[in-house]
Amino acid sequence: MDLQQMRYVVAVAEEGGFTRAAERCRVVQSALSHQIARLERELGARLFERTSRRVRLTPAGEAFLPAARQALDAAERARAEVAAASGEIRGRLAIGAITTVAAVDLPSLLKRYRKMYPQVRITLRAGISEELIEQVKDGALDIGFLGMLPGSVPKGVSDLELEHGNLVAVVAPDHRLADVPETDLASLADETFVDFAAGTIGRSQSDQAFAAADVQRDVAFEVTSPDFIADIIRQGLAVGMLPANYAQRLWGVRTVCVRDAPGRVERLIWSRHRPSPPAAAFLEFLGVEL
Repeated sequence: MDLQQMRYVVAVAEEGGFTRAAERCRVVQSALSHQIARLERELGARLFERTSRRVRLTPAGEAFLPAARQALDAAERARAEVAAASGEIRGRLAIGAITTVAAVDLPSLLKRYRKMYPQVRITLRAGISEELIEQVKDGALDIGFLGMLPGSVPKGVSDLELEHGNLVAVVAPDHRLADVPETDLASLADETFVDFAAGTIGRSQSDQAFAAADVQRDVAFEVTSPDFIADIIRQGLAVGMLPANYAQRLWGVRTVCVRDAPGRVERLIWSRHRPSPPAAAFLEFLGVEL
């Protein structure tokens, strides 16, 4: 088997079909299908179940996929190391970030990084902190931007605190607290809330603060996106708690400081193993000493 065949398998698995995979790999579909069929004959097992409606991995394909990804990553890392030895930074930089990251202007940062290192292929994936930690540990991501509880440190990765702040109450413009400069959690006890899913770090930041204040609250709306939280608030359906620096970016809502507000820490994480040349360059770009 060769790396091209592995690349085709990964593309079909991620795109969910041969046509989109061929477009992604910039080859004709017949050539991609031929190479995968050839690989299946070599392995003695079918990697995909093909029907008129969908393509999905067989158990053999599920077993093959992680190894194929690791092989492709290793080959890319090897090319990047050789280029770095010659003074050129190239390869892949995979970044993951929570959607409420505010300690850095990530789009602007990536623009400046790409200008400095144009040969690096940058990818960005949004997710929750728990998932990003695991993906950095597994090598699927090089860098992660997290939101954590104060005093909580992610395990199994290298990390750096970027910013420590508080959450604020976010309300509709016509809400009774819209023009109040400051409130407390007890004053929010009778409100209906919109928040992240129970059990996530984003939700725990508020849950622990309300529990510490001995205040019960009604979370009627559970969503995954802070923009969706803002949409619910704009309609007057609920109030929310979001990071102060992030909430300043939202339109059509009001923010209210909370005296006993939940705390929040943004952290930068990367692998404990030696970073790839693009990842090392990015960390250096942020002022991290390795």
